[in-house]
Formats: sequence, structure tokens, C-alpha cells
Amino acid sequence: MTESVAFPQDRTCPYHPPTAYEPLLDDRPLSKVSLFDGRSVWFVTGHSAARALLADPRLSSDRESRAFPTLTERVARVRTKRVALLGVDDPLHNAQRRMLIPSFSVKRVNGLRPRIQETVDRLLDDMVEKGSPAELVNAFALPVPSMVICSLLGVPYEDHVFFEEQSSRLLRGPTSDDTQHARDQLDAYFHALIETKRREPGDGLLDELIARQRESGEPHTEELVDLALILLIAGHETTANMISLGTFTLLSHPERLAELRAGLHAEPPLMPAAVEELLRFLSIADSVLRLAKEDIEVEGSTIRADDGVIFSTSLINRDTEAFETPQELDWHRTNRHHLAFGFGIHQCLGQNLARAELEIALRSLFDRLPDLRLAVPADEIPFKPGDTLQGMIELPVAW
Repeated sequence: MTESVAFPQDRTCPYHPPTAYEPLLDDRPLSKVSLFDGRSVWFVTGHSAARALLADPRLSSDRESRAFPTLTERVARVRTKRVALLGVDDPLHNAQRRMLIPSFSVKRVNGLRPRIQETVDRLLDDMVEKGSPAELVNAFALPVPSMVICSLLGVPYEDHVFFEEQSSRLLRGPTSDDTQHARDQLDAYFHALIETKRREPGDGLLDELIARQRESGEPHTEELVDLALILLIAGHETTANMISLGTFTLLSHPERLAELRAGLHAEPPLMPAAVEELLRFLSIADSVLRLAKEDIEVEGSTIRADDGVIFSTSLINRDTEAFETPQELDWHRTNRHHLAFGFGIHQCLGQNLARAELEIALRSLFDRLPDLRLAVPADEIPFKPGDTLQGMIELPVAW
């Protein structure tokens, strides 16, 4: 095997995997990387191996285990904090997921599309009224999913500055104290909100769960807090990064953007296929973590019990055995079995909502602003480091 390289590392281009990982491709589908604490863990880069392992119950998502891999010292600081859905195994995971599935079904999300469109149109109206140029992350990419998930959950949007700041500190630090404090702040916020909703019910998902608790005695307050926190953070951070990085990527690929613009109102519409391709190409959640509970034989290697396993979605989604010319954007790609939303029982619960938001936001943005362009040279625009969700820190645009 190739000598172990450090993980995670920053991308050199915001929409391409880090060049430092290229030597690992010689050992595809499985190699080793080293973490910040010197620990060596398995690194999965092959598409078929990833699908098999992510569906294997011998790999655990339980982050409370001391053997569970962590990517940074600041994340290790909060490793004892509960993580609903993503950080638990069955049967608890299955019970939590069953509570939420109806709220994220295709039918429920389709019912939300008019509300999403209204939100997008209102934000674009504000941008146009204020005039060119604009900073797209804070003017559009972040508030679209923030408004939608607040409405869905029943979280007051007037609190968005607080929870967006705390979510950013939780995911990106920069210090261990920042991460710890942000989690404590969010826990306290949701404890207070849930108590308020118990006295004064509303019509959001949290209110539905609280009403269900009254009838059955389940779930408990701590579980409600954990569910609210993961849904709020995942519900706005991931989609906001996809909108910003997707826009940057399209503006950096004018031929693909011209093709997409021409197909905005075609039948069938091109945008759903473009969203799938952007999800594959960008792979913003570039590290899925697991812990082996038993020995697992895979592709001629043995993953031992208590070994850490990391799935690199950016490399998995560019496996040449799964995707033809994977380094290219192709709206007409036939194989769309990407792992941007994961795979197996932990596959992203909110993927239907994310797809709807991305389709509506990107279609409306490029339809409403046909002359949209970067306001500064691309190499001057900052993007996020490799130890968090990938996306743009800011995105100056003009039209």
C-alpha cells in the first residue's frame, strides 16, 4: 500500500478533491490515511466497495465509542455529545428515523415546493432591489435553506443569526472551546424552545413530535433536542454549501452553464439531472466515518474490529469503474448512483428536500439573472477547509 497520507486536507480547487489524495488512487478501493492524533484508519475510495461496506451492519456509526475516529482535536472535544440519526446504530437509529420519515417523503416535499419558490423569489427580489454586486452566500445561498428548515421544524426564523453562527462554530471552530461552547449554546436554545412549545404549540415538525410525546410518552426531551439540532444544522448547512459551490462551479464552466440555461424550461427539464450531477461532482460532505465492530474481509484486505473507516465521497464519486469521465460535468450522465447522500440505513433523510431546494434555487437564480457572473477573479474567492463541509465562505457576484 501507498505510504499513509494525512486526512483531512484542503482542496486546492473548491470543486475538485484534494490533490494530496491522488497517490491513494493507486490502491483503490482501499488504503490507509493518518489522522491528527497519529491514528491510522482505513480510507475507502472505490464505489462498489463503499456501497458494500456502508450497507454492512458490522460497521458502526455510534460516536460515543472511544474507538470511533475523529478528524480534528476540536471535534474530539465534543465526542461524548449525543448525535442523533447520524451517530447512532439500530435499533435506536431505526426508531428515530421512523419518527421523521413522513415529514421528508416525496409527497410532503412536493407540497413544500410552492413555499420554497416563494422564499427564493423574495430573496432574489431583495437582491435585485439592492443592486449589483452582491455577496451570494449571505444574500441567497444561506437564507434559502435556513428559512425552509425553520418553517418545517417550527423554529423562529428571527433566531437565524444565532443558530447560523453557532452552527458555523460547531462545524468549523476554529478552536476546541468554540466547538464546545457552540454545542452547549445550541443545546440550551432547543431545551428552551421545546419548553416554550409545550406551553404554546405551533404547527412545525417539533410541535408534532411534542404532541406525539404527550400521547405515548416518547421521545424524551433530550432526544427531541438531539433531533432538532441535527435536522436544523444538516437542513441549512449542507444545502447552503451546495447552492454556493454549485453556483461557483457553474460560473466556472460556461459551456455547461449555457447548456443548462438553454434547458431550464425544456420538457423534460434539465435541472433535476444537473442537480444530481452537481451532487456527484462536488461531494461536499467528503468524509463518512464508521467503526468496525467485527473483522470484515473486503477486496483482499481485512478491516479489524475497532479499526476506523473513512469513506471519501469525492473520490468514490469519481471512481472510473463507476463513472465514465468522472472529472467532467455531464448533465446527460446515465449512471447517477452517486453517494453524495451516503448509502445504506444512514442515507440522508432529507435528500428529497435538498433536491427540491437546489432545483428551485439554481433554476430561479440563473433564470432571473441571465448575466450573473463572478464579481472578482475566481482565485480570490475563499472557500472552506477540508475538515468541514465543502463550500464557499463568500461568493461575490455581479449581473
